Amino acid sequence: MAYEEYQDFVYDAVLRDWGALAGEMDRLKRILDDGSEVRIVRGRDDLTMSIEGRSAVNSAASVAYDSHNLPSGEVFTAPVADSVEGRITFDVPMTIQGTRVRDVRLTFAGGEVVDFDAETGESVIESVLDTDEGARRLGELGVGMNRGIDRATDSILFDEKMAGTVHTALGRAYDACLPADETGNESATHTDLITDMTDDAQLLVDGETIQRNGVFRWEEKFEA
Repeated sequence: MAYEEYQDFVYDAVLRDWGALAGEMDRLKRILDDGSEVRIVRGRDDLTMSIEGRSAVNSAASVAYDSHNLPSGEVFTAPVADSVEGRITFDVPMTIQGTRVRDVRLTFAGGEVVDFDAETGESVIESVLDTDEGARRLGELGVGMNRGIDRATDSILFDEKMAGTVHTALGRAYDACLPADETGNESATHTDLITDMTDDAQLLVDGETIQRNGVFRWEEKFEA
């Protein structure tokens, strides 16, 4: 983007009606808090994970929500590390360790990555997975809800908040999502990977479709 175009993009991402968005995001938080299993279906990909006993975080730009990032606009939680099963593709391009990465495919069994490949940057993904034992498990599931972010920019601060995406992180879990007596997944890394959910995709909680093709069930354009 040219400077002026990027300036407008940043303003659109940051100058939201945070009160209204926080309320919408709270709807998703309550669904995740009450839920036991999340399923991500996209094309031939199908990934399931338990979120039993976890607390989702409403990351809205509000003191009331103890959120410090700008732009904000995601709801995130921590999967039960050994519960993740299936396959997922991360098609939003990003730079990790100085290398361009795209179309990363991860296959999980018993919570661990058992197979992986990537169209670009496969060696970097291998390096991340080899960081330590916890790097082969998921520490975060996040759902982007900021519609002011309408394109990927290779800045994780923006891209992970982009509406119509979900992201997961290999490695460390955030304590805010965990029960007081649980440490969660531990790792020296927390590496986010992002999936576009706007085409042939569903996000389900306990078997109920919460989002289809990037549209939540409480939005007008939702197709049941």
